[in-house]
Amino acid sequence: MNVKVILTAKETGDRFSEKEPVSFSSDRPQSSTHIQLDPERTYQEMLGFGGAFTEAAAHSLSLISPEKREEIIKRYFDPAEGLGYRFGRTHINSCDFSLGNYTYVEEGDTSLNTFSIDREKKLVIPLIQEAMKVAGEELSIVASPWSPPPWMKTNGEMNNGGKLLPEFESVWADYYSKYIEAMQAEGIPIWGLTIQNEPEAKQVWDSCLYTGEEERDFIKHHLGPSLEKHGHGDVKVIIWDHNRDVIHERAKAVLSDPEAAKYVWGTGVHWYVSEEFENLSKVHHDFPDKHLIFTEGCIEGGVKPGAWDTGERYGRNIIGDLNNYLEAWIDWNMVLNEEGGPNHVGNYCDAPVIVDTVNDEVRYNSSYYYIGHFSKYIKAGARRIGCKISNDAVSAASFKNPDGEIVVIVMNANDREEEISLACGEGNFSTTLPLHSIATFIIR
Repeated sequence: MNVKVILTAKETGDRFSEKEPVSFSSDRPQSSTHIQLDPERTYQEMLGFGGAFTEAAAHSLSLISPEKREEIIKRYFDPAEGLGYRFGRTHINSCDFSLGNYTYVEEGDTSLNTFSIDREKKLVIPLIQEAMKVAGEELSIVASPWSPPPWMKTNGEMNNGGKLLPEFESVWADYYSKYIEAMQAEGIPIWGLTIQNEPEAKQVWDSCLYTGEEERDFIKHHLGPSLEKHGHGDVKVIIWDHNRDVIHERAKAVLSDPEAAKYVWGTGVHWYVSEEFENLSKVHHDFPDKHLIFTEGCIEGGVKPGAWDTGERYGRNIIGDLNNYLEAWIDWNMVLNEEGGPNHVGNYCDAPVIVDTVNDEVRYNSSYYYIGHFSKYIKAGARRIGCKISNDAVSAASFKNPDGEIVVIVMNANDREEEISLACGEGNFSTTLPLHSIATFIIR
């Protein structure tokens, strides 16, 4: 068997560099770091990778030249030359990475007759439409609300938490269907919905709080029946949409109730607070008929020019998530400006692609390449396969694509190079990973 080698490394300048292929041999491996594959042991099926279509990302792209904009969209969504993104996430109403607070209805309109997504037609929808053209297929779009309209909430504002008022639960449930239908009219099918972005976080930006029991009851009595009534029962309902630390408890609160669980496709997760990947496996083992999807992660605190640890954080999290039954992985903002915004409350962050809107320049950060080592090579329909590592010098995840090729991603986050050997069946090969590098091995 021949092995194709793709490398990205901090010190060597390699970025998706195709190196000399290696061949399997029957010689006994000498490396102390040994990776053993088991293609017959299979786990979850992969759906794909993607990023978020925020108003901030779309606005940033609107301020650079058409050529640069086209380049970035292609480098994300082109299935051959880009990262091969198949998923996207966007916000229902505004989020912090919007230019300001907004909703789709006038105050007090409980009939939703004034519902309009004209705001999204300016920036977000054209970007999604362009991405779909480049991808050559429909994207799987997950839509998430950060807050209901202020008049539906206990605190009377979109920001600073608050809760959905009980008298507006049915109206708010119908709001999701209005959104689905409005996006469909623009040629954008909605694949999935999360109930609420980060329902345990009282943020200074757009936010709304739900306990696990409140989320359960909203799905059971309002959202689930409303989606079915309006003919959207095929849209995948995703609960939690928050961190790993208490994902198991929150999943149990909803999925232990069969009348709520029947409407739920799976559980969404973010990466803030903790890297307790094993909690994902707990959810899978307790609810094996439900799915797991990563719905948001980013580097907080503004832009990090030239940083390498940001890419390694992505690599570490993607490997940890995929090795614990996660089926799709969606990054947060795909593009931000030179400040790490715009963000209407100043919550600036980093992104895999940063654009200098003053000088019309584009920077691809280490995170862009680390994501790509997974998204470019793990195809939709791939199955995770058995992968054992003899020590913790490196981390790895392995998959078998629908065409039979095996893809292994190995990350070395150390300040030294690492000698590794990899075995599959009766053969093995040895190679050296440079310090602070990530490699994808494709076995045909």
